[in-house]
Amino acid sequence: MSDDLTYEQALEAFDERLRQLEDGKLSLEDTLKAVEEARKYLRICEAKLEAARGKIETRAAGASAPAAEPGPEPAPAEGKLF
Repeated sequence: MSDDLTYEQALEAFDERLRQLEDGKLSLEDTLKAVEEARKYLRICEAKLEAARGKIETRAAGASAPAAEPGPEPAPAEGKLF
């Protein structure tokens, strides 16, 4: 099990564990293992969603920031060519 999974992969693995639990045919030991694995996949999903939320909020904040208006051009210095 790896945190390198995509959100979709982790969600599919989480759903598979839930299906196994709902089926009710697991031994007690396998049930406990499936619950623990489901929790791990759920944490991965939550972390991926939180990271995406942070990116969206950062981009939204940048997009809503007012653009700086250009100021007046500085006057040329007298007596200087460059």
